[in-house]
Amino acid sequence: MARKAVGFGENDLRALAGTRSFERGLRYLDAVSGLEVGDGSVTAGVHGTDVYEVELNLDGGTGVSGRCDCPYGQEGNFCKHCVAVGLTVLRQAEAVPRQRAAARARASGLETWLGALSRDDLLTLVREQIAEDRELRRRLELRAAAARSDLGTVRERVLALIDPRPFARYGYVEYADAPGYARQVAEAADALRALTTGGHAAHAVGLAEKAIRVLGEAYGEIDDSDGVVGQAVAAVTEAHREACGVARPDPERLAKWLAVRCSATGTTRRTSIRSTMPRCWGRAGWPACGTWRGRRGVAAHEAGRSSI
Repeated sequence: MARKAVGFGENDLRALAGTRSFERGLRYLDAVSGLEVGDGSVTAGVHGTDVYEVELNLDGGTGVSGRCDCPYGQEGNFCKHCVAVGLTVLRQAEAVPRQRAAARARASGLETWLGALSRDDLLTLVREQIAEDRELRRRLELRAAAARSDLGTVRERVLALIDPRPFARYGYVEYADAPGYARQVAEAADALRALTTGGHAAHAVGLAEKAIRVLGEAYGEIDDSDGVVGQAVAAVTEAHREACGVARPDPERLAKWLAVRCSATGTTRRTSIRSTMPRCWGRAGWPACGTWRGRRGVAAHEAGRSSI
């Protein structure tokens, strides 16, 4: 009955997590809070060493997938926190279809309401939100600068966002300050994507490479015990990959740059800058990286230029 209602069962959770993480997840059932069922996903907080945010995806007809912002989850694993949320969902499985329907109705109602607003009303709404949400205002300011091709402003702002010095009270970004810095790095990643979608992919490539270099140099002075900065750095490297996919930079130059970047080892307690490089950078099918393996791949891309 539970599987029919939510699309997965305990055996699916065990298969995804492995026996060890599954058994650990059983001990976290009482640590789940703020469970919210959406149309195609479930979110919740799980209290552990910190409060970790978990999202389970219930769409696609493939059972369940999940992500968690704990260090183990950020490595792509279905962790004990995901298990705990999944088991909590199964406990209230009978209510899930009704909750999903309610979420669809809320989303539809919001879409209908927004669609009925006049231009002036929409502008008023946006202005109210950016007056209350500083991060939203900064993101929209960056998008506006990218849209009007103000590349100097975008570059200046991105480099300011990744600068750790405002967070380094003693020359070191402490554990308590890492989440705030991570949010700014994530904003920089959003700005890089906006450059790419706005027709400035080549500029995004260069700016992303500058950002990754700065982040690599700074990372050894950050207490990123929970991996939140590493996750934001991964978003920047993914923005670089997306920009490269559009701009198609010279493969030899890119391979050399990748070799230098991936040899960086700036580490803190749990995460290295190397571990944040997207796995797709070594995966077949990614231009200029399909056969790249360390420094030996540079020459191999000479022969592959015509495919790019």
